Amino acid sequence: MSSQLSLHEISKSYDHRPVLDRVSCAFPPGQVSGLIGENGSGKSTLLRILAGIDAPDNDGKVEVAESIGFLGQDNPLPLHLTVSAVLDLALAELRAIEARMLELEGLLANGNDSGLTEYGELQTAFQVREGYDAEARFQRALAGLGLRSLPGDRVLATLSGGEQARLHLAAVLVAAPEVLLLDEPTNHLDLAAAVWLEDYLLSRAGTTVVVSHDRAFLERVAATLFEVDGDTHQVTRYGNGYSGYLKEKAAERARITQARQVWEDEVAIMRTTVQTTADRVAYGRPMTDNNKMAYDRATGRVNEAERSKIRNAKERLRRLEENPPPVPSKPLRFTAALRTAGSTGVLLDAAAVSVRGRLRATSVKVSRGDRLLIAGPNGIGKSTLLEVLTGGLTPDSGSVDRRGQIGYLAQEVVEERPDRTLRQELMLYAGAGRLGLFKRDQLQTRVGDLSTGQRRRLALVRLLTTRYDVLVLDEPTNHLSLVLVEELETALDQYDGALVVVSHDRRFASRWRGGVLELEEKSFAEH
Repeated sequence: MSSQLSLHEISKSYDHRPVLDRVSCAFPPGQVSGLIGENGSGKSTLLRILAGIDAPDNDGKVEVAESIGFLGQDNPLPLHLTVSAVLDLALAELRAIEARMLELEGLLANGNDSGLTEYGELQTAFQVREGYDAEARFQRALAGLGLRSLPGDRVLATLSGGEQARLHLAAVLVAAPEVLLLDEPTNHLDLAAAVWLEDYLLSRAGTTVVVSHDRAFLERVAATLFEVDGDTHQVTRYGNGYSGYLKEKAAERARITQARQVWEDEVAIMRTTVQTTADRVAYGRPMTDNNKMAYDRATGRVNEAERSKIRNAKERLRRLEENPPPVPSKPLRFTAALRTAGSTGVLLDAAAVSVRGRLRATSVKVSRGDRLLIAGPNGIGKSTLLEVLTGGLTPDSGSVDRRGQIGYLAQEVVEERPDRTLRQELMLYAGAGRLGLFKRDQLQTRVGDLSTGQRRRLALVRLLTTRYDVLVLDEPTNHLSLVLVEELETALDQYDGALVVVSHDRRFASRWRGGVLELEEKSFAEH
């Protein structure tokens, strides 16, 4: 069986907005490949095209295997189904193969060998896809994904959103397709379930493509990464796993920096050549004898040579200035104001704050230089606590004392001036252009039309160009390219002010140097 999976000259747009522009790439057979990029860059679109759910706009070619399993973010299972019905649906193709094999076995037993070739092919497919072990494999998947006690007659409508997502993942896995396409499969998984999934993907024989922002997951399972660039609408392949990707991106940045320096040096030389040569032509040479005719002829020859040199230098300068290489972005850096007074240096002091239905009484005290990571399961009240700390939400009980300048990055960025262009918005923040977070051709885009990742970058611009005593960040690594996430982590590590962060990013948490506040179920407020 072929596990071939490739795209050739594929283009896709939505509402005249290009997402993929004549993209070509081939995914390594028998391996796990990571599909990365900012939110809105086109990763899910590419995955849906591979799955045959969406069609390209042009006549590009999509080459895929016959058997495909697809887990999307927006294709939920029908809520009227039971858990057992989900299993039946997942195994329908394998059971159809098994039924056909039994039919052919009957023909062969009666001496009709016309179906011998078909039987051999079906038997191979059934064995490769572990058809004989399918139902037991489903139970192992349920256990690995934290659904061991889920009864078969349980209706999906009675499950939580996270349980439905994990059940859907188990159903896709149990079908054991030749090609597996997964869109953010770790979104609803705890640490144990994520590790189980990693082990499963590493042990399977087929080809797998995974869209993920989970760096720890990618680092362990993905031998090759394909980055979808939301600005150029192209796809670039990086080998040697996540560490290799970071090395190649660092080398790419070094090349950009070197090319820019060479360009700036040559521009400076050409400008100097134009100016100094023009000065020599303007002043000419002094006459050293009384032979005026000879002097005029010699001066004319010199001036013509100098004018030719000026013309060449001007033309070279014009070409250089018409095609400047990109300005390399400077490393991200947060700067602290540190203007607060007082011997204790307490900047945030929340005493027994609670929000009905969202957060039980919780106390937090943050002083100058403190670093606090707020952890806990989804829906426990972490974002609610950050809103209370920053003044965006008034608690039902308790109090908050705030001192100094507080910078806040919410999970969902809402733009107050959506009709302004990106250029107009960036002009409000000194030094924004030197950060390299946006390309020149994006500057006329309306802020309201920016993608999720671009809005996140704009929010970062505001934090990076303003001095704060405290940074309060809700899932700061969400929606950003992986290289930008690495830079962001370094910048936060060097930040001198106080830091309060909510993050589910395993790699971020593993590198955390500071205190941890774990919110548990008892943190919920009563209705």
